[in-house]
Amino acid sequence: MAEKKIVLLCCAGMSTSMLVEKMKTVAASQKKDYYIKADTMNVADQLVPGSDVVLIGPQIRYATKKLQSQFPGIPFVDIPMQMYGLMDGKKVLELAEKNMK
Repeated sequence: MAEKKIVLLCCAGMSTSMLVEKMKTVAASQKKDYYIKADTMNVADQLVPGSDVVLIGPQIRYATKKLQSQFPGIPFVDIPMQMYGLMDGKKVLELAEKNMK
């Protein structure tokens, strides 16, 4: 299977980076070849193009519509607060997979 690109955007990138590590662990255990990266909104222009799905951290949910219009054709999905708070890498990975283009 070709590598899929999953991007997580957030405010500062610290807690989301922990979530990415959990997602990578789950993906590796399932033998899935995914590129998963988290970063701040400030680098969306460099990071989002070519993504199969972009997950939005609860702190920047307000920016989802703007990002969707800026990058048409790329699915943007808000990470539910509970999944994010629990750092549930498995459920967040499943959310990403359900919404990949």
